[in-house]
Amino acid sequence: MKALVLAGGLGTRLRPVTHTMPKQLIPLANRPVLEHVLDDLRPLGVREIGVVVGDWGPDIAARVGDGSRFGARITYIPQERPLGLAHCVSIARPFLGDDDFVMYLGDNLIQDGVTATAEQFAARRSDAHLAVARVADPRSFGVAELDAHAEVVRLVEKPRHPRSDLALIGVYFFSAAIHRAVAAITPSARGELEITDAVQWLLDRGARVTAGEYTGYWRDTGRIEDLLDCNRRLLDALAADRGGPADRVLLAPGATTARSTLTGPVLIGAGSVVENCRIGPGTSIGEGCVVRDSTLENCIVMDGARVVGRHGLRDALLGPATALGTGPHDARLGAPAGPLEVTA
Repeated sequence: MKALVLAGGLGTRLRPVTHTMPKQLIPLANRPVLEHVLDDLRPLGVREIGVVVGDWGPDIAARVGDGSRFGARITYIPQERPLGLAHCVSIARPFLGDDDFVMYLGDNLIQDGVTATAEQFAARRSDAHLAVARVADPRSFGVAELDAHAEVVRLVEKPRHPRSDLALIGVYFFSAAIHRAVAAITPSARGELEITDAVQWLLDRGARVTAGEYTGYWRDTGRIEDLLDCNRRLLDALAADRGGPADRVLLAPGATTARSTLTGPVLIGAGSVVENCRIGPGTSIGEGCVVRDSTLENCIVMDGARVVGRHGLRDALLGPATALGTGPHDARLGAPAGPLEVTA
């Protein structure tokens, strides 16, 4: 089995941060979202991964590398502009060949991984197997309607009047049959080749499409509030996995704190300095940061950021090399201003 990871989206909902970096490289617990996705593929035994990239392709390749860190070989597949998930399958055909493959959206976090979904696909041997989850409002998702045997009878993209609460969550397992469907469909009203249309094409021609319900934590990280929630979840899990102290504060090698109160889960990256601060739950501070005379809670602070003399900062995403300071502290920052996004 191969894997196709989609990392070409524009991240318009995360601007201004995504003016200067791809959304797939925004860190959760100090690791890019995309790396969490690639980690999920390792237990599947996948050794060949195609990563579809857009304008940020060189930045993604520089960070992720050749795949050896993830036990695989990565092939980068350029996409000139976002033209739909099925278009990604089309341009990846030379890479995919006739192998089974998993397609995974590179900006999704699925905390329990996709091993169970892969096992379902292997056991049922359908032409397509979809990961679905129950949501309160399915109108923003592709929606699957299932029969009593968990076989898909209909797919609808963002229905105005959903007949099911089972949303597609961005993980799809396919046989080579999907290529005929992708080649046959036409762009939707929004000008994209929809993967839901391709799967529906298979259904209309008698193909067998199954689904498995995922009941764990997952998020599309396209909004800041979702990134912050994911970050908090991963920090909790990281502290538990490492058997952290009762206050659940994790310091990477070379990180230092002084005259500060840290209430976990908190993660401070290598080489960062925290002095005279109150750092509250859900905060991750990247590598090489300086945070002084400030209070932060539920924040993502990316590598190289400087925060001095800022109090009451919460629910914030600070881009790399961001400089925040007031009055006489400004001269101590030593870094150019970078992107900042805050949500109340």
